[in-house]
Amino acid sequence: MHGSGEPQALKEEYSRLAILLDRCRHGDELAWEALVREYQSRVYGLAYHYSGNPEDARDIAQTAFIKIYRQLDSCVGARHFLPWMICVTRNTSIDHLRRRNARPPTQDVSADGLGGLPDRGTTPEEITLALSRKELLYRALRALTELNREIILLREIQELTLEEVASMLRVPLGTIKSRLPRARLELAEKVLTLSAESERTVGR
Repeated sequence: MHGSGEPQALKEEYSRLAILLDRCRHGDELAWEALVREYQSRVYGLAYHYSGNPEDARDIAQTAFIKIYRQLDSCVGARHFLPWMICVTRNTSIDHLRRRNARPPTQDVSADGLGGLPDRGTTPEEITLALSRKELLYRALRALTELNREIILLREIQELTLEEVASMLRVPLGTIKSRLPRARLELAEKVLTLSAESERTVGR
């Protein structure tokens, strides 16, 4: 993800982001709006995974962006922005849940709140199928153990490095490396189980 061997496109992306962040730090409102537009779906999606509730996720995302804006000077370099933003959002989500004195729900949720689906050239049938698959994945994630869920969420969905995941979760890197394959297997088993249950329900 990082390093001198990174692709040219990634270097250009970091360069563009660095300029955008610098403009934000100097009070450029248009730059901040552009930054929010670029990352709002990612921040909301992460908040939703933790809260399991669309309304809570919107509140968390709004609070997270306020914190991000106020703490931009603490983010050193464009290459560190994404993991830093994810860390702020994760901490905001956890704080929100603690204030409500509740853990993330385990019940089934509506696919309406999952968001982020591509809509260009998709038919209603394709949209329905995509929503169904996304809801199934969400339900499977909710059924994982807490550590495995966060490892999958941060590594596979948010695409952080293993080192970044270990640092964010305050868990030894070796633990993350050994748990990741098991977390993937557990997720696959949950998906298969939930899919089979869904097919049986439809077949009744």
